[in-house]
Amino acid sequence: MSERESMPYDVVVVGGGVAGLSAAIRLKQVNPEIEVCILEKGSEIGAHILSGAVIDPRALDELFPDWRDEGCPMAETPVTDNLHWVLTRGKKYSLPHIAMPPLLSNDGNYTGSLGNLCRWLAEKAEELGIEIFPGFPAAEVLYNDDGSVKGVATGDMGVAADGSHKGDYQPGMELHGKYTLFAEGARGSLTKELKAKYDLEADCQPQVYGLGMKELWDIDPDKHVPGRVIHTQGWPLSESESWGGGFLYHQANGQVALGFVVALDYKNPWVYPFEEFQRWKQHPEIRKILEGGKRVAYGARAINEGGWQSVPKLGFPGGALIGCAAGFVNVPRIKGSHTAMKSGMLAAEAIAEAIAAGRENDEVAEYEANLRNSWIAEELKKVKNAEPAVAKFGGALGTVLAGADMWMRTLKIGLPITMGHHADYESTGRADLYKKIDYPKPDGKISFDRLSSVFLSNTNHEEDQPCHLKLKDPSIPVAVNLPVYGGPSQRYCPAGVYEFTGVEEGEPKFVINAQNCVHCKTCDIKDPKQNIIWTTPEGGGGPNYPNM
Repeated sequence: MSERESMPYDVVVVGGGVAGLSAAIRLKQVNPEIEVCILEKGSEIGAHILSGAVIDPRALDELFPDWRDEGCPMAETPVTDNLHWVLTRGKKYSLPHIAMPPLLSNDGNYTGSLGNLCRWLAEKAEELGIEIFPGFPAAEVLYNDDGSVKGVATGDMGVAADGSHKGDYQPGMELHGKYTLFAEGARGSLTKELKAKYDLEADCQPQVYGLGMKELWDIDPDKHVPGRVIHTQGWPLSESESWGGGFLYHQANGQVALGFVVALDYKNPWVYPFEEFQRWKQHPEIRKILEGGKRVAYGARAINEGGWQSVPKLGFPGGALIGCAAGFVNVPRIKGSHTAMKSGMLAAEAIAEAIAAGRENDEVAEYEANLRNSWIAEELKKVKNAEPAVAKFGGALGTVLAGADMWMRTLKIGLPITMGHHADYESTGRADLYKKIDYPKPDGKISFDRLSSVFLSNTNHEEDQPCHLKLKDPSIPVAVNLPVYGGPSQRYCPAGVYEFTGVEEGEPKFVINAQNCVHCKTCDIKDPKQNIIWTTPEGGGGPNYPNM
C-alpha cells in the first residue's frame, strides 16, 4: 500500500453543500485564525447539488445579513404567488391558503438554484481563507487510538476495475482535524458508518426518505410568471396507494424548475417513480405550462423525510453531523436548506469555542444542546407528525390529520403524541400480491425515457474503476429480489443503473451500469434486503448539474 500524505487542519468539513459551507464560513467569522478545509466529491462546488428550491432566508440572513446586495443569485426571484393543487386524473382543485397552517406560507421566500447558492457561498468561503477541494470525495473515516475521529482520507485515484494501479495512480490524502464535520447530505456513506460505530440512532426513529426527481425547462415567455410557486398532491400516486407530490417553480431567466417526490415507503414493488414523474407532467394543468417549452436538465436525489423524531445523536468524539446528514428537512414545507445552514452554523460556533478552550477530538455536546433549543427544533416539532400521518392513513385522510396536527401545534394545543416510522425497505411487498402497472410510452415532448434524462444530468464516471455500488451478497438480486419482489431495483433507480438481462431465456443476470449513477442513493435505501451499498466513486465522478 502506498504511503498516504497527510495535512493537518483545525476543522475538516466533509461536503460542500449549504450546511458544510455555512459551517466553514461561520468558523472563520468567529475566529479567522481557525484553519478549515472542505472536501467536495463533485467536480466543482454545486455539481452534485439538486433541490427545488424555494429557500427560507432565515439562516442566510444570519450568516450574511447583506446577502441581497452582494450578488447572491438567490435574490433574483422572490416568491410572488403560492398555489397548492390537489390533482385527480384530469382536474385540479386549489386548496385555499386560509385552510393551511401559517408555517406553510412562502411569503418572504426566494426561488432559485441551490447549486448556484452553493457556488456563491464557496466564493465567500474562499475570500475568508477556507481551502476547498472539489473532486476529492472523503472515502474513509480515520480514527485515533482512543476511538475518536481523527479525520478522513480521500479515495485513491487511478485504480483499475480489477484493483490494479493504472499509470496515473495516486494514493488518497489524509486530512486530520481537531474536529471533523460530516455534511454529506442524505444517506452519506461515511455518516452511515459513524451512526453504526457510535450508535447514534439508539434513541430516535429510523430515518425515512423520498426520491426527488427534477427537470429544468425553458418555457414559453408568455407562460412564465417569475416567483410563482406551485405544489401538487394526489394523482398519479393516488392510483397506486403511494404518496408524494409535485412542484413547479417559476425562476429567473424564463425557466421553470419542476419535479416530483415519491415517498420510498411504497408497498407495490411495481411502482416506477421515474415513470410516475413522467405521468404527472402529462396532467392537463402541468402539460399546459410545459407545451412549447424545452427540457434542459435532469437530476435526482434522496430526501430525508423522517423529521424531528428521526434526528440522531449529533455529536461523537472528534466530530458531528450537520445538515441533511442528520436530517433537518421540514417535509410539509418541502424545505431543508435553511435548517441545514443553521445546523452548520451552530456546530461551528460550538467547535470554535471548544478550540479556543484548547480542546480537540472530544465530543462537543454544546452543539447538540444548542440545536435542540434553537428555532430548528421549534420549527420541526410543529410538523413532526405530518409525514407519518400521511404514511399511515394515506394521502387523503392523512393530509387532513396532518393539517389538523400542525394547526394544533401552531396554536400550542398539540397532543403529546409523536408518531413513529418504519424503514422504507421494510414496506416493499411481494410482487405476486400486486398488479403490474402499465406505464405509457414517452412522447419525447413532455415525457421522456431515463437514458435521455441521464444524458441531461451530464453524468460521467471513469469507466475503468472498481464499481462503487457494492453487493453484500451477489446472489441475492437473482435468487431473491427478482422472483419475490419482481426485481424492483430496475424501477426504483431513476437513472437506469440496474437491469436484469436473460430473463426470457431463463438465465437471468443482474447488471450494474454504474456509469449512469447520479448519486441519489435510492438503491442503498430501498433495496428490500439492504444488499446494495453505495460508496463514493473516483473523485469528480457523477452528475455535473448546471443551475440545479
